[in-house]
Amino acid sequence: MAYDFSKLQQHIKETEEWLQREFTSVRTGRAAPAILDNIRPEAYGVATPMQQLASITIEDARTLRVIPWDKSVIKNIEKAITDANLGVGVGSDDQGVRVSFPELTAERRTMLQKLAKDKHEQARVTLRGHRTDAIKALEAAEKEGGMGQDDLKRYKEELQKLIDKANESLDALAKRKETEISA
Repeated sequence: MAYDFSKLQQHIKETEEWLQREFTSVRTGRAAPAILDNIRPEAYGVATPMQQLASITIEDARTLRVIPWDKSVIKNIEKAITDANLGVGVGSDDQGVRVSFPELTAERRTMLQKLAKDKHEQARVTLRGHRTDAIKALEAAEKEGGMGQDDLKRYKEELQKLIDKANESLDALAKRKETEISA
């Protein structure tokens, strides 16, 4: 009987995607439209995702330009970005909203690196939990007589290779974010 690792692989993929999303919310000195993904300005009486109200472009290394399709929501967009307390400068004109990212101080960089490390560690802990669940499932299958000791050992080694590869991927994401914060 061959053990199916597809559930574990799905959990690994979800963990990697979660870490990527979390890293996009960690602001660096560089302008990144993804930082506005979770902002939902009120438009037409409903909190609406920013992507549905406006186009977001990068003007330069530290400035985003939010250009709403309906100019009547400019003030709502400006208010929502300000209320989100992202540590960015916000200003509007008749065309849209300009979001300026200030230079990061050494203290802020250190804090952001610590936050990124915490998120990385959360992802690693999640992976360890998934590995433990898979090992328990393998051992249960072996006790039920579905596989022998040799198969169990081989599957555990295969499982560990999957986890090691996933950890390398998470480490690469963390290293890239740390470099981005330091730059």
